[in-house]
Amino acid sequence: MYTASCLCGAIHLQINTKISKIFVCHCQQCQKAQGSAFVAIAVIQTKDLKMIKGQELFGEYYATENKKRVFCKNCASPLFSARLDRPDIIRLRVGIINEALNAEISSHAYTDNKAAWFEILDDYPKFSAGLS
Repeated sequence: MYTASCLCGAIHLQINTKISKIFVCHCQQCQKAQGSAFVAIAVIQTKDLKMIKGQELFGEYYATENKKRVFCKNCASPLFSARLDRPDIIRLRVGIINEALNAEISSHAYTDNKAAWFEILDDYPKFSAGLS
């Protein structure tokens, strides 16, 4: 089990599953949404995410008709994304987890779109497109 929170602390979440894999996405949409070279996520079952505090502060932005990005309305911390055609899973932003995360990168997606100034130096699988 893990706990997670946004930057301002108004939102608290509980994650009731082990996280062992981190997926890194280098697509331009993730770069813009995170303000960085990539996003690091853990794919978890929706049933394993419990809202402890602050759900009324969830903001949603539909990046596409099928995908919403959820963030804190107070501090704008990205929390997770969810696809409407996959309501059973969310893509949790691992940077919001409060505890030390003993997980490994599983893969890099959209490497053809990676930031020119960022070099991927690990040997984890790399995909020029995304994974569903």
